[in-house]
Amino acid sequence: MENEKLDIMQTIKDGIQYGLKNFFPLLLTVILYVITIWIPYLNVGTTIGIYKIVIGIGRGEKIDPTSIFARENFVNLSGFFLLLGLLTMGIFVAMMFMFIPAIVISIAWGFAIYFLIDKKVSPLKSLQLSYDSTYGNKWRIFAVQLLCGILIGLICGLLSAIPQVGEVLTAVASILCAAIMVAVDGVMYNFFSKKADVIIAEKRAAKAACTAAPVEDAPEA
Repeated sequence: MENEKLDIMQTIKDGIQYGLKNFFPLLLTVILYVITIWIPYLNVGTTIGIYKIVIGIGRGEKIDPTSIFARENFVNLSGFFLLLGLLTMGIFVAMMFMFIPAIVISIAWGFAIYFLIDKKVSPLKSLQLSYDSTYGNKWRIFAVQLLCGILIGLICGLLSAIPQVGEVLTAVASILCAAIMVAVDGVMYNFFSKKADVIIAEKRAAKAACTAAPVEDAPEA
């Protein structure tokens, strides 16, 4: 699992298939999120709820659109905002080195919030876990996002060219594509979540080995 690479086309294919199979729950989730994103404080819980939806997709769980309003979404707000602050500052500093490092680090830290929520680790550990689990796969993640962006752009561009109804169709297509992208993110998270579990297990084993190691007696004077 450590050396396994993300399959770009298979990831997109699986995401589209899952998105079409669970289309209406995903669509309702996105619509509810778009409606509530403008409501202060509630939008924090629904944003965390969207991250949980992606995590659930990775596990193959049934999608419940109303789960974005769950009370437990507000449990770890301090950790959530602290992590957002660290992400923002880190990426901002990276931008000072001509943008490319910022792109790389944003991809490397792209799953940090998921790990914070799912693995119950600290903000700093979630950043490191995201960096470690995506090692060797950053350009593949970028390729998935780029290809999906191009595909969405082409669809919306073609629909916008239709006279009279083009703008309406483009708006509808944007929401539909957003639902598919949630599914693609879920497929990617499933892949890197398994890598993260291996990393966590290895670190725990190493820590346990160090703790269990016998301490040699000090030499007599």
